[in-house]
Amino acid sequence: MAKLAFLGLGVMGYPMAGHLVSAGHQVSVWNRTATKAQAWAKDHAGRAAQSPEDAVEDCDVVLMCLGDDPDVRAIAEPVLDAMKPGAVLVDHTTASAELARQLAERAEEAGLGFVDAPVSGGQAGAENGQLSIMCGGREADFDKVRPVMDAYAKAITLAGPAGSGQLVKMVNQICIAGVVQGLSEGLHFAKQAGLEPETVINAISKGAAQSWQMENRWQTMVEGEFDFGFAVNWMRKDLRIALEEARRNGSRLPVAALVDQFYGEVQAMGGERWDTSSLIARLENADRAKD
Repeated sequence: MAKLAFLGLGVMGYPMAGHLVSAGHQVSVWNRTATKAQAWAKDHAGRAAQSPEDAVEDCDVVLMCLGDDPDVRAIAEPVLDAMKPGAVLVDHTTASAELARQLAERAEEAGLGFVDAPVSGGQAGAENGQLSIMCGGREADFDKVRPVMDAYAKAITLAGPAGSGQLVKMVNQICIAGVVQGLSEGLHFAKQAGLEPETVINAISKGAAQSWQMENRWQTMVEGEFDFGFAVNWMRKDLRIALEEARRNGSRLPVAALVDQFYGEVQAMGGERWDTSSLIARLENADRAKD
């Protein structure tokens, strides 16, 4: 059993912190909205802390799951000052690789460890303890925190030094963007051609076109149901981070950049909180506009 702190109880963090308690760890939590931390503590027999600094006191591992670079920086800087020597800070936020490197350097100067560990698998993966975690950091720090992360992960990979986890997550989101757009176009084409979508999926889903998105989202896409899953606002944040990194390293991401624009159109349709599979709604909305 380890003494842990978890900072940030959003749709991902809330169940992730719960899995840590189920694994037998002693967990203190903090959330910007205090009532949510109190509700979590009641649900999971943990402790709701008054501040991030209070939450991390005497903890072996501190885990964060926040929103974007400014949120991470605002919480991580005072937390690093409050952590006990030898403890490790794990950031599950999808943020920039540059920030991860800066925090790793700051942690090392303070005698602490740091692992950037963005996750993939969405809300369902967090609730079911089936997340894929992409990590960057020193191997010794990774070895300390891997048994903790096992509570909510199906796969954990150390990709390289600090920042590498964030870079791998960028690759993940670049790939997803293209897959979702391709699936949206395929389903839209099938409907326009008068084909039965279920018949099409049965025909192609066991071949080279198969994907997680096809298996889990084709039916809700056809039915126009998008009120679940990973929100468009967050996907655009992730693609922004990837496109900024691409400008730094000289990568060319024409499809990712185009799909990012398409998500901007979905936002303009009122789909800021829709699932990322809502790209198909943009195509169908264009058809209705022609009519």
